[in-house]
Amino acid sequence: MNTLTHKVAIVTGGASGIGRATALLFAQEGAAVAIVDINEEKGKATAAEIEARGGKAIFILCDITRAEDCRNAVEKTVTTFGGLHILFNNAGIIRRADVLDTTEEEWDRVMGVNVKSVFLMSKYAIPYMAQAGGGSIINTSSGWGLKGGKNAVSYCASKGAVTNMTRAMAIDHGRQNIRVNAVCPGDTDTPMLRDEARQLGEPEDRFLAEAADRPLQRYAQPIEIAQAVLFLASDAASYVTGATLVVDGGGLA
Repeated sequence: MNTLTHKVAIVTGGASGIGRATALLFAQEGAAVAIVDINEEKGKATAAEIEARGGKAIFILCDITRAEDCRNAVEKTVTTFGGLHILFNNAGIIRRADVLDTTEEEWDRVMGVNVKSVFLMSKYAIPYMAQAGGGSIINTSSGWGLKGGKNAVSYCASKGAVTNMTRAMAIDHGRQNIRVNAVCPGDTDTPMLRDEARQLGEPEDRFLAEAADRPLQRYAQPIEIAQAVLFLASDAASYVTGATLVVDGGGLA
Protein backbone atom coordinates (compact mmCIF):
# COMPACT_ATOMS: atom_id res chain seq x y z
CA MET A 1 0.00 0.00 0.00
CA ASN A 2 0.94 3.66 -0.42
CA THR A 3 3.10 2.93 -3.44
CA LEU A 4 2.40 6.45 -4.77
CA THR A 5 3.07 8.44 -1.59
CA HIS A 6 4.24 12.00 -2.39
CA LYS A 7 3.24 11.58 -6.04
CA VAL A 8 0.88 13.87 -7.97
CA ALA A 9 -1.25 12.38 -10.74
CA ILE A 10 -3.59 13.62 -13.45
CA VAL A 11 -6.30 11.28 -14.71
CA THR A 12 -8.23 12.32 -17.81
CA GLY A 13 -11.68 10.86 -18.15
CA GLY A 14 -11.56 10.45 -14.39
CA ALA A 15 -15.26 10.95 -13.77
CA SER A 16 -16.36 7.43 -14.74
CA GLY A 17 -15.30 3.98 -15.86
CA ILE A 18 -11.62 3.07 -15.93
CA GLY A 19 -10.58 6.64 -15.15
CA ARG A 20 -12.68 6.83 -12.02
CA ALA A 21 -11.46 3.45 -10.79
CA THR A 22 -7.86 4.50 -11.39
CA ALA A 23 -8.26 7.87 -9.68
CA LEU A 24 -9.68 6.14 -6.60
CA LEU A 25 -6.87 3.57 -6.62
CA PHE A 26 -4.15 6.18 -7.10
CA ALA A 27 -5.52 8.12 -4.13
CA GLN A 28 -5.72 4.95 -2.05
CA GLU A 29 -2.05 4.38 -2.84
CA GLY A 30 -1.12 7.83 -1.56
CA ALA A 31 -1.17 10.07 -4.63
CA ALA A 32 -2.77 13.50 -4.86
CA VAL A 33 -5.08 13.24 -7.85
CA ALA A 34 -6.41 15.78 -10.35
CA ILE A 35 -9.53 14.44 -12.04
CA VAL A 36 -9.87 15.97 -15.50
CA ASP A 37 -13.16 15.52 -17.30
CA ILE A 38 -15.91 17.28 -19.19
CA ASN A 39 -18.58 15.81 -16.89
CA GLU A 40 -18.58 18.25 -13.99
CA GLU A 41 -21.17 16.49 -11.83
CA LYS A 42 -19.52 13.08 -11.88
CA GLY A 43 -16.02 14.53 -11.74
CA LYS A 44 -16.76 16.52 -8.60
CA ALA A 45 -18.43 13.46 -7.08
CA THR A 46 -15.31 11.36 -7.67
CA ALA A 47 -13.07 14.02 -6.13
CA ALA A 48 -15.41 14.31 -3.15
CA GLU A 49 -15.33 10.53 -2.66
CA ILE A 50 -11.53 10.57 -2.57
CA GLU A 51 -11.51 13.36 -0.01
CA ALA A 52 -14.15 11.60 2.10
CA ARG A 53 -11.74 8.66 2.29
CA GLY A 54 -8.96 10.91 3.51
CA GLY A 55 -7.23 11.44 0.18
CA LYS A 56 -6.32 14.54 -1.79
CA ALA A 57 -8.15 15.37 -5.00
CA ILE A 58 -9.39 18.19 -7.17
CA PHE A 59 -11.70 18.24 -10.16
CA ILE A 60 -10.78 20.27 -13.24
CA LEU A 61 -13.37 20.87 -15.93
CA CYS A 62 -11.57 20.42 -19.23
CA ASP A 63 -12.19 19.89 -22.92
CA ILE A 64 -9.11 17.81 -23.66
CA THR A 65 -9.26 18.64 -27.37
CA ARG A 66 -8.45 22.28 -26.60
CA ALA A 67 -4.87 23.36 -25.96
CA GLU A 68 -5.73 26.10 -23.49
CA ASP A 69 -7.89 23.76 -21.42
CA CYS A 70 -5.10 21.18 -21.27
CA ARG A 71 -2.51 23.77 -20.33
CA ASN A 72 -4.79 25.06 -17.58
CA ALA A 73 -5.42 21.54 -16.25
CA VAL A 74 -1.71 20.85 -15.92
CA GLU A 75 -0.87 24.24 -14.42
CA LYS A 76 -3.75 24.08 -11.93
CA THR A 77 -2.60 20.63 -10.81
CA VAL A 78 0.97 21.81 -10.29
CA THR A 79 -0.16 24.96 -8.48
CA THR A 80 -2.47 22.99 -6.18
CA PHE A 81 -0.22 20.04 -5.36
CA GLY A 82 3.28 21.36 -6.02
CA GLY A 83 4.36 19.17 -8.91
CA LEU A 84 3.41 16.43 -11.36
CA HIS A 85 4.71 12.86 -11.58
CA ILE A 86 2.00 10.75 -13.27
CA LEU A 87 -0.25 11.39 -16.26
CA PHE A 88 -2.91 8.87 -17.19
CA ASN A 89 -4.22 9.81 -20.64
CA ASN A 90 -7.37 7.78 -20.38
CA ALA A 91 -10.29 9.79 -21.79
CA GLY A 92 -11.77 8.25 -24.91
CA ILE A 93 -14.86 7.83 -27.06
CA ILE A 94 -15.97 5.32 -29.69
CA ARG A 95 -18.03 5.53 -32.84
CA ARG A 96 -19.19 2.15 -34.10
CA ALA A 97 -19.30 2.53 -37.87
CA ASP A 98 -17.32 1.71 -41.00
CA VAL A 99 -15.76 4.29 -43.34
CA LEU A 100 -18.95 4.77 -45.35
CA ASP A 101 -21.11 5.47 -42.32
CA THR A 102 -18.63 7.62 -40.39
CA THR A 103 -19.08 11.36 -40.91
CA GLU A 104 -16.15 13.74 -41.11
CA GLU A 105 -17.32 15.36 -37.89
CA GLU A 106 -17.41 12.00 -36.10
CA TRP A 107 -13.94 11.11 -37.39
CA ASP A 108 -12.52 14.41 -36.19
CA ARG A 109 -14.18 14.08 -32.79
CA VAL A 110 -12.84 10.55 -32.18
CA MET A 111 -9.34 11.54 -33.27
CA GLY A 112 -9.52 14.70 -31.18
CA VAL A 113 -10.55 13.02 -27.94
CA ASN A 114 -8.53 9.84 -28.36
CA VAL A 115 -5.32 11.12 -29.99
CA LYS A 116 -4.99 14.91 -29.91
CA SER A 117 -5.66 14.92 -26.18
CA VAL A 118 -2.71 12.59 -25.55
CA PHE A 119 -0.49 14.99 -27.50
CA LEU A 120 -1.77 18.10 -25.72
CA MET A 121 -1.79 16.78 -22.16
CA SER A 122 1.68 15.27 -22.60
CA LYS A 123 3.02 18.44 -24.19
CA TYR A 124 2.17 20.49 -21.11
CA ALA A 125 2.89 17.79 -18.52
CA ILE A 126 6.36 16.69 -19.64
CA PRO A 127 8.23 19.88 -18.66
CA TYR A 128 6.92 19.62 -15.09
CA MET A 129 7.79 15.92 -14.93
CA ALA A 130 11.29 16.73 -16.11
CA GLN A 131 11.60 19.35 -13.37
CA ALA A 132 10.58 16.69 -10.84
CA GLY A 133 13.34 14.37 -12.02
CA GLY A 134 11.11 12.07 -14.06
CA GLY A 135 7.66 10.64 -14.26
CA SER A 136 5.30 8.12 -15.79
CA ILE A 137 2.81 8.62 -18.61
CA ILE A 138 0.27 5.90 -19.25
CA ASN A 139 -1.89 6.08 -22.37
CA THR A 140 -5.09 4.10 -22.78
CA SER A 141 -4.95 2.25 -26.08
CA SER A 142 -7.00 -0.87 -26.79
CA GLY A 143 -6.83 -4.36 -28.16
CA TRP A 144 -8.08 -2.62 -31.28
CA GLY A 145 -4.93 -0.51 -31.20
CA LEU A 146 -3.05 -3.75 -31.98
CA LYS A 147 -5.49 -5.41 -34.41
CA GLY A 148 -8.49 -4.39 -36.46
CA GLY A 149 -12.13 -4.52 -35.43
CA LYS A 150 -15.48 -4.50 -37.18
CA ASN A 151 -17.48 -1.29 -37.58
CA ALA A 152 -15.08 0.85 -35.57
CA VAL A 153 -12.72 2.34 -38.14
CA SER A 154 -12.17 5.71 -36.44
CA TYR A 155 -11.66 4.09 -33.04
CA CYS A 156 -9.20 1.52 -34.42
CA ALA A 157 -7.28 4.27 -36.23
CA SER A 158 -7.14 6.38 -33.09
CA LYS A 159 -5.96 3.60 -30.83
CA GLY A 160 -3.35 2.47 -33.34
CA ALA A 161 -2.06 6.02 -33.26
CA VAL A 162 -1.96 6.02 -29.46
CA THR A 163 0.01 2.78 -29.43
CA ASN A 164 2.71 4.09 -31.73
CA MET A 165 2.72 7.57 -30.13
CA THR A 166 3.53 5.77 -26.90
CA ARG A 167 6.60 4.16 -28.43
CA ALA A 168 7.77 7.42 -29.99
CA MET A 169 7.32 9.36 -26.73
CA ALA A 170 9.21 6.69 -24.80
CA ILE A 171 12.16 7.13 -27.16
CA ASP A 172 12.08 10.92 -27.01
CA HIS A 173 11.74 11.35 -23.26
CA GLY A 174 13.63 8.45 -21.73
CA ARG A 175 16.64 10.74 -21.27
CA GLN A 176 14.47 12.84 -18.94
CA ASN A 177 13.64 9.73 -16.89
CA ILE A 178 10.06 9.86 -18.14
CA ARG A 179 8.58 6.45 -18.85
CA VAL A 180 5.74 6.21 -21.39
CA ASN A 181 3.63 3.08 -21.68
CA ALA A 182 0.22 2.04 -22.98
CA VAL A 183 -2.42 -0.15 -21.42
CA CYS A 184 -4.63 -2.05 -23.87
CA PRO A 185 -7.87 -3.07 -22.18
CA GLY A 186 -10.30 -5.56 -23.57
CA ASP A 187 -14.04 -5.00 -23.19
CA THR A 188 -14.64 -3.47 -19.77
CA ASP A 189 -17.88 -2.83 -17.90
CA THR A 190 -18.10 0.92 -18.45
CA PRO A 191 -20.76 3.28 -19.80
CA MET A 192 -18.87 3.31 -23.12
CA LEU A 193 -19.20 -0.45 -23.53
CA ARG A 194 -22.95 -0.31 -23.02
CA ASP A 195 -23.20 2.64 -25.39
CA GLU A 196 -21.66 0.49 -28.09
CA ALA A 197 -24.66 -1.83 -27.93
CA ARG A 198 -26.94 1.17 -28.43
CA GLN A 199 -24.90 2.43 -31.38
CA LEU A 200 -25.01 -0.98 -33.05
CA GLY A 201 -28.71 -1.44 -32.32
CA GLU A 202 -28.07 -4.68 -30.45
CA PRO A 203 -29.78 -5.88 -27.27
CA GLU A 204 -27.47 -5.04 -24.38
CA ASP A 205 -27.54 -8.54 -22.87
CA ARG A 206 -26.54 -10.15 -26.15
CA PHE A 207 -23.80 -7.58 -26.75
CA LEU A 208 -22.34 -8.12 -23.28
CA ALA A 209 -22.44 -11.89 -23.75
CA GLU A 210 -20.38 -11.47 -26.93
CA ALA A 211 -17.96 -9.20 -25.05
CA ALA A 212 -17.44 -12.01 -22.53
CA ASP A 213 -16.50 -14.51 -25.26
CA ARG A 214 -12.80 -14.83 -24.42
CA PRO A 215 -10.62 -17.35 -22.51
CA LEU A 216 -11.56 -15.97 -19.07
CA GLN A 217 -15.23 -16.02 -20.17
CA ARG A 218 -16.07 -12.55 -18.86
CA TYR A 219 -15.43 -8.90 -19.57
CA ALA A 220 -13.30 -6.81 -17.23
CA GLN A 221 -14.26 -4.66 -14.30
CA PRO A 222 -12.70 -1.16 -14.27
CA ILE A 223 -10.60 -1.92 -11.17
CA GLU A 224 -8.83 -4.71 -13.07
CA ILE A 225 -7.58 -2.24 -15.65
CA ALA A 226 -6.77 0.27 -12.91
CA GLN A 227 -4.49 -2.25 -11.22
CA ALA A 228 -2.47 -2.56 -14.42
CA VAL A 229 -2.25 1.22 -14.73
CA LEU A 230 -1.07 1.43 -11.11
CA PHE A 231 1.76 -0.97 -11.92
CA LEU A 232 2.90 1.14 -14.86
CA ALA A 233 2.65 4.33 -12.79
CA SER A 234 4.63 2.93 -9.87
CA ASP A 235 8.31 2.29 -9.24
CA ALA A 236 7.57 -1.41 -9.65
CA ALA A 237 7.73 -0.67 -13.39
CA SER A 238 10.88 1.44 -13.15
CA TYR A 239 12.50 -0.26 -16.17
CA VAL A 240 9.36 -0.49 -18.29
CA THR A 241 8.93 2.05 -21.08
CA GLY A 242 7.63 1.94 -24.63
CA ALA A 243 5.55 -1.10 -23.71
CA THR A 244 1.95 -2.05 -24.44
CA LEU A 245 0.37 -4.00 -21.61
CA VAL A 246 -2.60 -6.03 -22.84
CA VAL A 247 -5.27 -6.56 -20.18
CA ASP A 248 -8.06 -8.33 -22.01
CA GLY A 249 -8.80 -11.70 -20.42
CA GLY A 250 -7.02 -13.45 -23.28
CA GLY A 251 -9.07 -11.88 -26.05
CA LEU A 252 -6.15 -11.23 -28.38
CA ALA A 253 -4.74 -14.68 -27.67
